[in-house]
Amino acid sequence: MVQLSRICLRKYGNFVDNLRVYVRGGGGGMGLPRLGGKGGNGGDVWVVASKNMTLKRIKDKYPEKRFVGGAGANSSVRALKGEKGKDKEIWAPVGITVTADDGKIVGDLNADGDRLMVVKGGAGGSFHSAFEPSKGQTKHIRLDLKLIADLGLVGFPNAGKSSLLAAMSNATPQIASYAFTTLRPQIGKLMYEDYKQISVADLPGLIEGAHVNKGMGHKFLKHVERTKQLLFVVDVCGFQLASKMPFRSPFEAVQLLTKELELYKEELVSKPALLVVNKMDLPDAEDKLAELKEQLRNPDEFSHLLPDDMMPKSCMTFRHIVPVSATTGFGVDRLKRCIRESLDDDAATATKDIHQDRLQALRGKAHEHL
Repeated sequence: MVQLSRICLRKYGNFVDNLRVYVRGGGGGMGLPRLGGKGGNGGDVWVVASKNMTLKRIKDKYPEKRFVGGAGANSSVRALKGEKGKDKEIWAPVGITVTADDGKIVGDLNADGDRLMVVKGGAGGSFHSAFEPSKGQTKHIRLDLKLIADLGLVGFPNAGKSSLLAAMSNATPQIASYAFTTLRPQIGKLMYEDYKQISVADLPGLIEGAHVNKGMGHKFLKHVERTKQLLFVVDVCGFQLASKMPFRSPFEAVQLLTKELELYKEELVSKPALLVVNKMDLPDAEDKLAELKEQLRNPDEFSHLLPDDMMPKSCMTFRHIVPVSATTGFGVDRLKRCIRESLDDDAATATKDIHQDRLQALRGKAHEHL
C-alpha cells in the first residue's frame, strides 16, 4: 500500500453505509378516572428520506444512536383528552432499507420525502385500560444504504474502465475508441475459485464539473454512493477529453477525480479505494508509473500542477496501486486478489463492530434490570 504525506493521511472507513439505532415510541399519558378523561398517545418514530442526508451525519449528530418519541400528555380537568406526544423523525438518505434485528425488512425509502413508521407510541390511559397508559414500542433497527455493487469504477472517459471490467468479469459492456461509451452502470461479477462473487459497477465517466451536474454529473455521483469501495482507473499516459480541453497527467486525473467526489459529498472521499493504472502495454509506461507513484507519495510537492481550486482538501489514500493492461491481461489476476483482500478486511471489521454493538446493548439491558 502506498501512503501519502502525513498531511493527507486519513483513517479508512469514515464513509458509513449501514447504521444500527435504538428507537422507542413515547409512552402514553395518564387517563383521568373521575371524569373519564383519556391520556394522549405517545409520539411515533419515523424514518424520513432526504436527498441531502447521509448516514455519517446521523452518526455524528446522534452518537448515542437513540431516538425516542415524545410522551403523551396526561388527561386533566382543563384538557380531558391529553395531547399526543411529539413524533420523532430520523432524517436518512434516499435509497435506504430499514430492517429489524431479526433480519425482517421493515420497509424501503426510495424517493426524497418517503416516510416509514418504525415504532408506534403507547396508547393513552382510557376507560378500556383502567385509565393506565401503555409504553411505546421498542426495538433496534438497521439503516442500510442499498448498494448496486461492491466496487464502483471511477475514472474519466476513455480511461479503459469498460475494457477492464470485461477483462476481469463476465460483463460485456459496450467498448469503443471514443470517450463516452458508458451511459448507465454496467454490473460485472468477479468469480473466484472458492465460488466467492464480487460485483463491480462500471459507472459513466466523470468529467470536470460533474459536481455541478456537467456531463452525467449527479447520475454518476449518486451511483458512487451505493458502492462499498471505489476503484479509481487512470490512463498511465494521461488524458485529454477534447482538443480544447487541457491535457491531464495520471496524477492530475487522480486529484481531479477526488475533487469532484469531494465537492459532491465530502464523505465519499473517505471510502476505501484502490487505484488501477491502466494501459501498461503502451510505450514508456513503466517510467510514467514510477513518476505517478512518486507524485502520490509526495502530493504537496506537485500540487502546483493544478490550480488551488482544483486540488482536493483531502488526498485519497489508496490501499493498493495496481498497474494493469486490460488489453493484454497483464496485472488483472493481481488486481482481483487485491480487491478480494480489501473487501474481506472491511467485512471482518464490520462483523466485529456489529458484535460489539450487540454486546453493548445486552450490557445496557442487564444494567436496567439491576
